[in-house]
Amino acid sequence: MSRLDSFIRRLMAQRTCLNHAAQEISAVPGVVFELGLGNGRTYDHLRDVLADREIFVFDRQVAAHPDCIPDDDHMIVGDFSDTLPSAVKRFEGRCALVHADIGTGVAERNARMALYLGSILGPALAPGGLILSDQEMAIPGFTAGLLPTDVPSGRYYLLCNEAKGS
Repeated sequence: MSRLDSFIRRLMAQRTCLNHAAQEISAVPGVVFELGLGNGRTYDHLRDVLADREIFVFDRQVAAHPDCIPDDDHMIVGDFSDTLPSAVKRFEGRCALVHADIGTGVAERNARMALYLGSILGPALAPGGLILSDQEMAIPGFTAGLLPTDVPSGRYYLLCNEAKGS
């Protein structure tokens, strides 16, 4: 398979998973975290499928298409290790969805980032909230969710916060 074909399949899987996650959290109140703005395509899609949600975007720098950049109140710029701890504390138990598009093409770096995110994100998630990621993560108290059947195994990962609300 060519790199172009692989890229197209990755984007199709990503869109399918984002649409699936949007449906799955329809009854879960809360905000959305988008980890990695990149060129803004995913954020733009999330604005469409989750138009009624506040979306907070995190990235090291802003390099997106001008139409796909959140306002200053929703764009958190800096390294995840500097920006996420305070955001997790601020939104503890109130995040319905975290989408982490963090793959770099360097397996060791991806594994370190997935390990870090797995160690910090759990408290942010609302009961019934989801983490959708291009990298496999493990979070205590979270279970692997089922992705749509047309998404190849290992292409995307879904974790569900099984905690019950009070």
